[in-house]
Amino acid sequence: MNPILDDLNKKYVARTPHMRDIGMRITGVDRARGTMVLPARPDWLGDPARGLLHPGPLTVLADSACGLAVGAALDKRTPYATLDLRMDYLRPGGPEQDVTCEAECYRVTRSVAFIRADVWQADRSQPIATATASFMLSTPAGTRPSTPGGISMPVAPEAPPAPSDSAPIWMAPASSEPVLPDNPVPYLQYLGLRVSQVDGQPLFRMPYQEKLIGNPRLPAIHGGVIAGFAESAAMLHLIQTLRGNKLPKSIDFSIDYLRAGRPEETFASCEVVRLGSRVAMVQVRCWQRSPDYPITVSRGHFLLAEPEA
Repeated sequence: MNPILDDLNKKYVARTPHMRDIGMRITGVDRARGTMVLPARPDWLGDPARGLLHPGPLTVLADSACGLAVGAALDKRTPYATLDLRMDYLRPGGPEQDVTCEAECYRVTRSVAFIRADVWQADRSQPIATATASFMLSTPAGTRPSTPGGISMPVAPEAPPAPSDSAPIWMAPASSEPVLPDNPVPYLQYLGLRVSQVDGQPLFRMPYQEKLIGNPRLPAIHGGVIAGFAESAAMLHLIQTLRGNKLPKSIDFSIDYLRAGRPEETFASCEVVRLGSRVAMVQVRCWQRSPDYPITVSRGHFLLAEPEA
């Protein structure tokens, strides 16, 4: 293996619990560019009936590759973290093939880096998804990161303050059950998703697992994992709303990161903003200690398809 790639895989992948658990690896790095591969695995199934990938693993891969590209655009070690990420799903993917993502950091300002990425399987010219993202740079006042040159490893900034002691205490429901117990979905099982009912509405829950950590220094849950959880919650909420009459298929998903996801259980509530005959839009709010302190807000568009006979 290339010595630079070997070193990066040891520092960037091997030390990150989630990347290590899913077997992700760096396969290329250049000026302001990074390429990563997610190995094929049955756990990534999102639609067992049709053998299709869940969008969550694609988001994890894209977020990781975008972070790598930002590091490759900076000359010196600089803390940075994802501000927002948008995924557009172009074609269905299957779990029997590896997934590759190449990201390019095409613009770096004093405070923000902008990235775009392509995600594909067998054919680079036929991407299954594209991504755009922005990352916040924690740079000293009056300095500007130069582009491109060396490889800077991603180091997230300090965690934001937790809710104050005077904030209202929120208690999670005591009872919960696995989502879709009669029709298990491998990726949802991998995340360990559960659901509770609150005032007749579903409250989706992602229990903390060490394998979900994306930043071991804080520590914090991988941003791509939180996005995968939020998008899963949106689809599950739609399935319940539609009562099985139609099935949602992701068109795009955008997420804004407000606070670090601590090593705690994470919750998600959803609102169907638009429900048409062919397309629905769902907003998702994720939090941990209190719904008044969201860690992410997101929205997605979903194509509504008739169930196959």
